[in-house]
Amino acid sequence: MSDESYVHGYSPTESERLCDQAGTLAGLLHHDTRYADGRRVLEAGCGVGAQTVVVARGNPGAEFTSVDVSADSLERAEALVMEHGLGNVRLLEADVFALPFELESFDDVFVCFLLEHLAEPLEALIRLRRVLRPGGTMTVIEGDHGSAFFHPDSAYARAAIRCLVDLQSAAGGDALIGRRLYPLMCEARLKEVRVSPRFVYADASRPRMAEGFTRRTFTAMVAGVREQAVAAGLATAEDFDRGIQDLERTAEPEGVFCYTFFKGLASN
Repeated sequence: MSDESYVHGYSPTESERLCDQAGTLAGLLHHDTRYADGRRVLEAGCGVGAQTVVVARGNPGAEFTSVDVSADSLERAEALVMEHGLGNVRLLEADVFALPFELESFDDVFVCFLLEHLAEPLEALIRLRRVLRPGGTMTVIEGDHGSAFFHPDSAYARAAIRCLVDLQSAAGGDALIGRRLYPLMCEARLKEVRVSPRFVYADASRPRMAEGFTRRTFTAMVAGVREQAVAAGLATAEDFDRGIQDLERTAEPEGVFCYTFFKGLASN
């Protein structure tokens, strides 16, 4: 994955959004991400380390090698790992399509929010499987922007989300990849593939989720592509801004927001 294929960019604001997302979704996504002491875990596409610190902190006896193609992201990941005092994480600049590891080097592979940005997600899974020992596990987590629905409904909000989906597609990715996770993992010749949906539901009775996910994660993510969407002619500035305003309304007391992540687990 090249830096240009990450449609959200590498700004400090994006780093903050990723950390907000990781903190808000930690229980939903990772309550069952468990590795025994001494396990060697490869995390592919660690980015700024937002998911890294959650999973490494929850598995203090496992040894994590977390790789990413972006040197800037790794610098931020290193700062985050140090801030959390984690001694079980090694960070390394590496491309998932050219991994600098011997075959069967790891007991487990962990992938979170990487495949959606790749033009060849199947090839990435195949490359990752090669460095996984026989019997080792692979965990893959992806979202699906087509699963977002909300109240009050808004054609403007749906159009703004569509801008993000189209921009990611133009960059070679797939923002709807969550629904493809099971067949992709099967096609990569992983064994015993099981995919479970992780459903986000936010309303006024769940203010932490409404603020942390609806507003600070999802709406912020869509808002972050405003300039790209307008420049590409996918929306006028006025219509896009109306869409963001309507998404913000779904985090208000009368609003409801729903979204589905997909978590795949398989063995090699």
